[in-house]
Amino acid sequence: MTKQEQALLKLDEGKDMDVQRNKLILFSLLFSFFLFLPNTTYAQLFGGPSHVKMKLVSEVRTVQPGQPFWIIVQLNMDEHWHVYWRNVGDTGLITSIEWDLPQGVTAGPIQWPYPEKIVEDPLVVFGYHGEQYLLVKITPDNSLKPGTTLQLKAHGSWLVCAESCVPGEDSAALELPVTKAPAQVNTDAAELFSTARARLPLKNTDWKFSLQKESNRLIIQAQAPEWFKSKLSNLEFYPYAGGYVKYSSPQTMQHDGSVYTLEIPLAAEPAVPDTIRGILMSESGWRGNATEKALEISLVPGSSLPTSRASGDGLNSIWLAILFSFLGGIILNLMPCVLPVLSIKIMSFVKQAHDEQMAPWKHGLSFTVGVLISFVGLAALLLILKAGGASLGWGFQLQSPTFIIIVSVFMFLFGLSMLGVYEIGTSMTTIGGKTQDIGGLGGSFFSGIIATIVATPCTAPFMGTALGFALTQPAWVSLTVFFFLGLGMAAPFFLLSSIPALLKYVPKPGRWMESLEQFMGFLLVGTVLWLLWVLAIQAGSNAVILVLADLFLSAVGTWIYGRWGNLAMPKKTRRIAWVLAFLFVAGSNGYVLANIDSFAVSQETTLNQGEGIEWHKFSEEKVAELQAQGKPVFIDFTAAWCLSCQVNEQVAFSDTEVQKQFKELGITALKADWTKRDATIAKALAKFNRNSVPLYVLYGKTPGAAPQLLPEIITPGIVLDALQSIK
Repeated sequence: MTKQEQALLKLDEGKDMDVQRNKLILFSLLFSFFLFLPNTTYAQLFGGPSHVKMKLVSEVRTVQPGQPFWIIVQLNMDEHWHVYWRNVGDTGLITSIEWDLPQGVTAGPIQWPYPEKIVEDPLVVFGYHGEQYLLVKITPDNSLKPGTTLQLKAHGSWLVCAESCVPGEDSAALELPVTKAPAQVNTDAAELFSTARARLPLKNTDWKFSLQKESNRLIIQAQAPEWFKSKLSNLEFYPYAGGYVKYSSPQTMQHDGSVYTLEIPLAAEPAVPDTIRGILMSESGWRGNATEKALEISLVPGSSLPTSRASGDGLNSIWLAILFSFLGGIILNLMPCVLPVLSIKIMSFVKQAHDEQMAPWKHGLSFTVGVLISFVGLAALLLILKAGGASLGWGFQLQSPTFIIIVSVFMFLFGLSMLGVYEIGTSMTTIGGKTQDIGGLGGSFFSGIIATIVATPCTAPFMGTALGFALTQPAWVSLTVFFFLGLGMAAPFFLLSSIPALLKYVPKPGRWMESLEQFMGFLLVGTVLWLLWVLAIQAGSNAVILVLADLFLSAVGTWIYGRWGNLAMPKKTRRIAWVLAFLFVAGSNGYVLANIDSFAVSQETTLNQGEGIEWHKFSEEKVAELQAQGKPVFIDFTAAWCLSCQVNEQVAFSDTEVQKQFKELGITALKADWTKRDATIAKALAKFNRNSVPLYVLYGKTPGAAPQLLPEIITPGIVLDALQSIK
């Protein structure tokens, strides 16, 4: 081959390489183009949906020049899709918000709620599913002119992932009037902001921490404050900075008395920062069960470690919660508020035991289905209400005086039936027919519902731990735990009805059965006493007297029905008896339910008496009067739907030393309850440049002196330190 031919060959090879290189560059450019296309552009090009929607919600309806306020950037993700936290983990892109604001208006950094740990084997990422709220503080200067409109525009960008990942973006805008007057609170969004703040990591705490770095791990030591009576569970550290923690390796927790030790594996050749910042996550809560799960820490390596360590954890927490809920459900049958109600089922089993045509197993199954549907239904309703910001617990339906009255009358009337005053069919499980099987099965199903409703306020051994865990988990875990709780409660009855050999040991019907039925009736009436005690706490003694009168008149009505409304009486007598019975029962209950609010305890009276703190209703006039007299005042701005408010009460105000100091210092405690819309409380909050609860205000003994504002999250130590200033 000549030199010229060789040169031409090299030239051709060079051209081929250039072509391949150009193809590679073109492919890279196309890949980058599609990678960074906006989410909306993807939808236009490929017809795909936008998986995240963004919305702005303001905590105020109007803006005052120079006064900061808060905005929620609300992100709604499609099912199964997630976006990323400030530290994405092993892979991902941080969610970001860019603001387009008028001159003189600034937006603060995102206040990040604690994230989920999302395992995408072999990777681990941190992010959010469902609906999330990013709090941002907006600060306008004094250049805003009253009478104009403040326009807020935000543009969000993120990487949204499920089985695949898609870059996305969305924009949202909001307009707010500018006025000279203090900002008007957006009461419609109060619960939403309460929920958003409840998801933020705690910053103020009495916990003490230390940190040590070893070659391949970090060791964090946490010492509980004296007032902390619970136990931490599933402790994990999520760092703010990435690159030095090995997320895929488990973090191990050990417990020795009040000291918790967490060992955190480090990545290979980690670039560990001088100061370790992040959040510590605990499923059980840092201020007690079902409280805040995240606590912010900032630690410098070098502290000493405890000399002894306890053994590691046992069963997986979800399976342990299922086991505890099942055992708790079984034991629940023996609790005082459940046992009387189960007399319904006991008597039905006794009467079915020697009737071959009754198919006892069908009744056991029907009862079980009633229990399970009721438990899962009540649990689902509870989760929906809690997701909406309501501060509720298991047994929440008994917080309603109307519901308590209805259940009390229902239980009382069935108790009278078992005592023989009148009859509804042949037993309480044959509602709808004396001998027809369909009626009997309906009665068994109904018995399961009633047993569940009255069982909810009770907590059996094992049950409390399971419920506390369940209410902090995703919905499917919570519903699973409650399902097994109901299954445990129904299991003994289903077992008894499904094994004919066990029913053979039940004595044949006789006089003893009549005595047993009457005894069970007394237990039902005893349950009514307990319900009236609950009503007395909620609505006062006047309401209880009213309900007792209702029960008396209802008893007279059922006695008339039982005495003259039975088949042995003439038809005309029966009809008159039915009409009179209806008038007594329906008339008395209708009057009570329509007028119970007017008989309830007046909110002008002391809200709480006893050995604890004595709370009085808040009013501006009361504060001014006490201040003029040189008396210290403590104001608790709270609401029933505010989770942080309820936790603060349990943690701080129930502490005996705090209660003692309130009494010794002669502090008048005022409670401003914002559960319902109240313009007076909204104005009082605005006076302190606040638009939400909780808010704690402490006035000293000096008239006219500025009050002290406590943090939103308080502990006994924080309250006691504040009280030192007025001694």
